Amino acid sequence: MFSNIHQEFEVPEDLRDAIRCFWYNRRDYGEALSEFTVLPDGYAEIIFHFGNGCRISHHGILQDLPSPFIMGLLNQPAFFHAQKQLEIIGIRCFPWAVFDVLGLSSEKTENGIHTFEHPLAKLQTVLSALMIQGKIQEAVAEVKHYFLKLHTISKEDTVLSKAGSAMRKNNGAIPVNKVADSAHTTVRTLERKFKQSSGHTVKDVSSVMRFEQIRNRLWHTPETSIAELAQEFGYADQSHLSREFKRYSGTTPAVFARESKKRKQIFSNDFVAFVQA
Repeated sequence: MFSNIHQEFEVPEDLRDAIRCFWYNRRDYGEALSEFTVLPDGYAEIIFHFGNGCRISHHGILQDLPSPFIMGLLNQPAFFHAQKQLEIIGIRCFPWAVFDVLGLSSEKTENGIHTFEHPLAKLQTVLSALMIQGKIQEAVAEVKHYFLKLHTISKEDTVLSKAGSAMRKNNGAIPVNKVADSAHTTVRTLERKFKQSSGHTVKDVSSVMRFEQIRNRLWHTPETSIAELAQEFGYADQSHLSREFKRYSGTTPAVFARESKKRKQIFSNDFVAFVQA
């Protein structure tokens, strides 16, 4: 039986258009190599990891992951593996902002994982030393300080910021033309900016946002009516919701709800490692 510790930390006001939160997670898996599943959501994550390493399963082959790496917007579950102790400091970013903040290309990789070269990687040594001493707060403070300095030299795209705000406010259940109206731009310009900044379309991001909200609702209250969720989140009907949900999770919302109800305690340990707020 392994333990799990999760903490989230507030974001300085100057960074809130780009970053949702900073977080820390520690899991003790024991000697055996264990698998954990990460489902898609509306965020991209910059991941620093410490301990015995972290791997991802890609086409059945385990690949070691560097630290840090970026987990971009996913469109299907990702399967990670770890053993013994794994500690993570994560920076949960909005997908339209993560690459611009770092000044990187948003070119997608097949499994949603981006490895990159950036001065940010120099933090690994500093953070590792603090983690060994158990100084989690100090380690997160170092990351915050770095991104505050980075923010002073990066340029905020107000179109993306306004569009993202409208999408978050509506939990993704908003047509693309309405998102463009909220950002005071055209659909064509908005789509171009989204593709450049995140590697995804506005519809891609909105769809994952909707999925995340429904997943969370069914996780916390599995008895929720799926038909009512379909209506609330703007799906054409329940079948439409079910198809989208299965696309992102690999299972139907009805099965997910039943399993959530039966095995919630087990899932709370091994279902989602990068816990979403």
